[in-house]
Amino acid sequence: MKENGTIEILIADEHAMCREALRHLLEREPGFSIAGEASEGEGTLEKVALLKPDIVLLDLAIPRSAALEVLSRIHEQYSKTRVLILAESLDAGRIVECLKLGTRGFVLKESTPHVLFKSIRAVSSGEYWIGRAMVADLVNALRANGGGGHDLQPAPFGLTRRELEVVSEVAEGCTNKNIAQKLSIAEQTVKHHLTSIFQKVGVSNRLELAVFAMHRGIHSNS
Repeated sequence: MKENGTIEILIADEHAMCREALRHLLEREPGFSIAGEASEGEGTLEKVALLKPDIVLLDLAIPRSAALEVLSRIHEQYSKTRVLILAESLDAGRIVECLKLGTRGFVLKESTPHVLFKSIRAVSSGEYWIGRAMVADLVNALRANGGGGHDLQPAPFGLTRRELEVVSEVAEGCTNKNIAQKLSIAEQTVKHHLTSIFQKVGVSNRLELAVFAMHRGIHSNS
């Protein structure tokens, strides 16, 4: 995000009509700016190197090997640029594969503009974005892959009421600062709660915790 608060976006899609539609849609949304467009993998990497966008909207319809190479190289070489995947459909295996290569979020092409806008802002702020329709499959995939060595469903959890509040806010995509403000507690206290929560529910990061929360139906009431 630039100093003026604008999120600069690179659109990477092999279809010119899709790029044009996305450009017109995003240009009308306050706080968004289109940094450029690309139609294939190498072109995307060249534009990222030149323009240093905040977000790359990457369509997996770009030949699969190219898309995965783009993900890997952006993650390794341009850490300040975050990738948000656009796709017609996604299976759990593909989601996990893309996450391992540095993807920060996923949006189905059938999603509403509101969902797309919200996902871009969430990913730009450092959060992960996974559509709720994909969560159940992702939970199963994480469990099948060991979830980073953790079981996502230990019991009993032993979470306090305050810890449940923190979990629900993480599931809504809130940062530690946001959580501290909403719960009227210190940001350092939020960090202490998260350390305790990770240990109790058996996850190792915020993404797994958000998936755990959505799978268990733990949502913010605010």
